[in-house]
Amino acid sequence: MNADVCAVVLAAGEGRRLRPLTEHLPKALCPVGNVALLDRALARVRALGFDRPHSVAVNACYLGHLVVEHVGDRAHLSVEPGDPLGTAGGLGLLRDWIGGRGVLVGNADAYLASDEEPGADIAALLDGWDGHEARLLGVPGPPDEFGTHRFAGFSLLPWDLVAALEPEPSDLVRLAWRPAERQGRLRVVEYPGSYVDTGTPADYLQANLHAAGGGSLVAPDAEVVGALDRAVVGSGAVVAGSVTRGVVWPGGVVAAGEALADGIRVGRGLTVAAH
Repeated sequence: MNADVCAVVLAAGEGRRLRPLTEHLPKALCPVGNVALLDRALARVRALGFDRPHSVAVNACYLGHLVVEHVGDRAHLSVEPGDPLGTAGGLGLLRDWIGGRGVLVGNADAYLASDEEPGADIAALLDGWDGHEARLLGVPGPPDEFGTHRFAGFSLLPWDLVAALEPEPSDLVRLAWRPAERQGRLRVVEYPGSYVDTGTPADYLQANLHAAGGGSLVAPDAEVVGALDRAVVGSGAVVAGSVTRGVVWPGGVVAAGEALADGIRVGRGLTVAAH
């Protein structure tokens, strides 16, 4: 790890497009492959050496108490007052903590998977960094957001771009990435695997099924007596019916005679269709 770089995992968002799932959990804590999205992001930066509260921070806002409780002492916590400040405003609130360092910024809701180990798969963002260039992880488009690539969840920002950010609602696209692009100092680093923005129920289901590796993934303490076909079943869940291309959240129930297909089950009665 470069001592002049810190990491920030952004976990403050509400996840409106994932409602009603995010009425129960903030998007950052929604499980993918039975692992909270936030934990996936923290594991990725931890593998690069960002593993203490002085080197990694997490911001929180919507249902922030759940994020704070989940993170504990694993990272510095920045709780935003009122509504979420957005990607740029969240970093602006963390300026004093960042304190002159470059920042590896990760979106908690980005699902990444490759043949490389987590951390190693994004290490190219840091390799040979000069402290001046802005870097952005990308996958081939469409949409072609940056050249022929679209953003894939992580970026690396030099301090001068972060120093200009204020703790007010705004986004990194407008205040950091596009200005760096105009200055000729934005480089897209291609991600060597699969990326899913888990913003919609359909994409969230896609990420879960990818994490299951084409089969089914069942938590050790789940009870399954029914039929599974490409399913993810969480801790303490009970499946007596059938699940086809579906996700059963921890503690969820699919009763005998029920057939869950192309959807997400929360508790006993909430089913979110993933179309």
